[in-house]
Amino acid sequence: AIAREMHDVLAHRLTLLSVHAGALEFRPDAPREEVVRAAGVIRESAHEALQDLREIIGVLRSAESDDAGGRPQPTLAALDALVTESREAGMKVTLAGRVADPAEVPASVGRTAYRIAQEALTNARKHAPGTEVTVSVGGAPGDGLAMSVRNAPTDGEVPHVPGSGQGLIGLTERAALAGGTLVHGATPDGGFEVRAWLPWG
Repeated sequence: AIAREMHDVLAHRLTLLSVHAGALEFRPDAPREEVVRAAGVIRESAHEALQDLREIIGVLRSAESDDAGGRPQPTLAALDALVTESREAGMKVTLAGRVADPAEVPASVGRTAYRIAQEALTNARKHAPGTEVTVSVGGAPGDGLAMSVRNAPTDGEVPHVPGSGQGLIGLTERAALAGGTLVHGATPDGGFEVRAWLPWG
């Protein structure tokens, strides 16, 4: 559980750092406003990554569950903020569906859904930069919570990004531990989709 948490949280933050640092490197003549914005995202992402790392270290030291830590853990209610953060990082993200009242979703289910969306967005940012990404979520007590994160096909060659696929493996394990399922793969039009179902009620 701790390994999954470390990957899901830190990979998201560090990917933001890498994307914006790369933009500064390859566009040294970018307008000042863009440079300032990218620097701000780098600073904020580094700060958040440091806080996340401190919490994980605290969990390791205390040998408590992965719910330990100083900050509240994210739930489904934080999905809007995650999408906004991704847009500010330059992604084209649409939130196509919402649960009527995210507060009704059990915290553990909401947290799992949030982590799935977070890693799927990180995956799309790394492997399909610049494409349209659609995040859909819906469900009701008794029916379960359904979520999908789908990116359109890339224009041209897919960039090679170092990675071992541990993120998607971890997501599959996370969903299974919550009593749900997760599948991922190419879409008929050449895009990529992560789909999950989690029990609710």
